[in-house]
Amino acid sequence: MSRWMNTALTDALGCRYPIVQTAMGWVADANLVIATTRAGGFGFLAGATIAADALEGEINKVIAATGGSNFGLNFHMFQENAGQCVDLAIRYRLRAVSYGRGPDKQTIARFKAAGVLCIPTVGALKHALKAVELGADMITIQGGEGGGHTGGVPSSILLPQVLDAVSVPVIAAGGYSTGRGLAGALAAGAAGIAMGTRFLMTRESPTPSATLVHYLKVNDPQLVRVSTAVDGMRHRMIENPFINRLEQASAFGRLRIALRSAWKWKQQTGMSLGHLFAVLRQALKEDPGTLSQTVMAANQPVLLQRSMIDGVPDEGILPSGQVAAAIAELKSCQQVIEEIAEQAERCLDALTARHRECQPAPVQES
Repeated sequence: MSRWMNTALTDALGCRYPIVQTAMGWVADANLVIATTRAGGFGFLAGATIAADALEGEINKVIAATGGSNFGLNFHMFQENAGQCVDLAIRYRLRAVSYGRGPDKQTIARFKAAGVLCIPTVGALKHALKAVELGADMITIQGGEGGGHTGGVPSSILLPQVLDAVSVPVIAAGGYSTGRGLAGALAAGAAGIAMGTRFLMTRESPTPSATLVHYLKVNDPQLVRVSTAVDGMRHRMIENPFINRLEQASAFGRLRIALRSAWKWKQQTGMSLGHLFAVLRQALKEDPGTLSQTVMAANQPVLLQRSMIDGVPDEGILPSGQVAAAIAELKSCQQVIEEIAEQAERCLDALTARHRECQPAPVQES
């Protein structure tokens, strides 16, 4: 392994390259994590969208295919089977867990006692500081260029802010898909990079071909834009008829779409009405958004499912980083990871050589 590729991330997570595959809903399944792991990266299973009765099977599938538990699990504490996710991560001694709105100190203490690393994703400096206070072992910062729920601060600003403020290793996300990006992140002080869109656009991705076509067609980063129409929060996605229709709908129209989505998600997951209403009550208490936005936030997986599972991209949402506009073809995970690592090594070697050339010549003694 090149000295450049040996970082605090590879040391902690036990992977060959400082490259993380994020837990995209309906995309980061066992097969994608297996491909990432075999290629030398570190992959997270999307525990938030894997059915509760299938989750343990997906974990065992990765373990059987890779020979160990050197991968991670992503989950949300507000999902009904959050306790199951916590228990499985601990029981199988997975290398790490990732989350957004995360677990409390007691749960994090359980992970630490089991040797499971906690790696939350944040989009603002204040959230990074809070995550470290709660016990995070590493932090993934996602700049505003990133896909899905994202903040408004670009990676180029957020990364140095967080690097200056925390003592734990920092992983850079949002806008990364090349070795140049990895080289830049490492040069800035990051321990590695995390990518979602780049792994979504691989041959091992389970994303339907009809949906992938939409991603491959995008050639203008401005068409991968932010909308708050889905759940009241900043959500970066590829523009499509559904999001345009949602943005133009009346308040009643959005509520109707949201309730239909909520009921479908309840039927699919077996979620009890009690839990559904408890989630809604809690969300309303925490977020001053409208009722329709609250319902959408609790049941967003259905909107993702239309595009990511059913293959009907015009009737769902297409979360994406702006980097999709810079990706022209589908490659294997191995090809993606190896090409990024090789290009990063060349960039960093060239930077080192330039630095040496700029050093003043030693003074000759007379």
